[in-house]
Amino acid sequence: MTSSTRSTLPDPVDLTRTLVRINTLPPGGLESRCIEPLADLLSAAGYQCRVVDMAPGRGTLVARIGGRPDRAPMAFTGHVDVVPLGSAGWTQDPWGADIVDGRLYGRGSSDMKSGVAAFTVAALACADMARDGAGITLIITAGEETGCDGAFHLARQPEARQWVGQAGALVVAEPTANAPLRGHKGAFWLKALAQGKTAHGSMPHLGDNAIYKLARAALALEKHDFDTPPHPEMGSPSLTVSTIQGGININSVPDAAEMTVDIRTVAGMPHAQVLRCLCATAGGEVRLEPLLDLEAVYTGPQDPWMQRVQALTLDTSARHPALPIEPARAAVASYFTDAAALRPLLGMPPTVILGPGEPSQAHQTDEYCVVDRIPQAQQLFEALVADWHAA
Repeated sequence: MTSSTRSTLPDPVDLTRTLVRINTLPPGGLESRCIEPLADLLSAAGYQCRVVDMAPGRGTLVARIGGRPDRAPMAFTGHVDVVPLGSAGWTQDPWGADIVDGRLYGRGSSDMKSGVAAFTVAALACADMARDGAGITLIITAGEETGCDGAFHLARQPEARQWVGQAGALVVAEPTANAPLRGHKGAFWLKALAQGKTAHGSMPHLGDNAIYKLARAALALEKHDFDTPPHPEMGSPSLTVSTIQGGININSVPDAAEMTVDIRTVAGMPHAQVLRCLCATAGGEVRLEPLLDLEAVYTGPQDPWMQRVQALTLDTSARHPALPIEPARAAVASYFTDAAALRPLLGMPPTVILGPGEPSQAHQTDEYCVVDRIPQAQQLFEALVADWHAA
């Protein structure tokens, strides 16, 4: 890219502020208000853009440029929906995108509009390179915070594999303070239902108590053995019975009851197999129904591309002595991401979670992003693209 071309790029901090000022809080906030200006920027740079709406005004953007038969493009993904503000009062305007003492405040500043802005500007900077090379694919989603709804909706579209295409590597720009993470646990949420027969509370022998059935299943699940060794970086899977309800009134035998179960899986645990084992543990008195099915995401440290990501991160950190990129305390994220929904669509590419937001600020009151992390992320993303195209 020439210096004159670079001078016409949007500033990633300014673009972050623009996105943060757009209220994309469900149900009133519509993600397309963020998607449309991003699509305009990318289209002007030569990207082919397609918006897939999962509801009116709730669009997911796919933008592609370049590509060659012998090497799949690099892909970036991020979401533009945000979570509620919480009950505590904010000292900063959550939609103001104000900068105070080197921090950019606002809902979504870290999670994760700064990441979307950084990779969008990087994609614009690398458009000429990508047009004649391996290419770049951007997937900017709606509805991630409610269970990757936009990403799953995209993946279900007829012929999506043809017009989205495969990816050789995937960057998920969730908040990591620009330190690369190699994946995250899976999230498998289930509803357990028990049916019984109602009767008067004074004659329980005439009924069939659904709560007792559910209680027996809950106690069995508490002792469930996943029979899998701890993952070297993700640790062990977990299971929590998180809600339970049943019955209508105190003097009747309950004829229906349900509970929810939160399972966090590690890499190498297919959820279909997990479900079969849990059904056997819970027993025939209850029925298990999936509510959320997000497999674990993991790329090992021995992967050649992951090693290149680490090397380029160290190089970027060295060029920013005033703001070094500190190694992450854990190799994997505690949260789940759209990668779980998108990787099968993209051909299961190696994946890194890497973005400028502060991990500790996700979903927090007075959420902020460190301003200087945003151009740092842009430079790192450009380095990743250049390295991918040089191979």
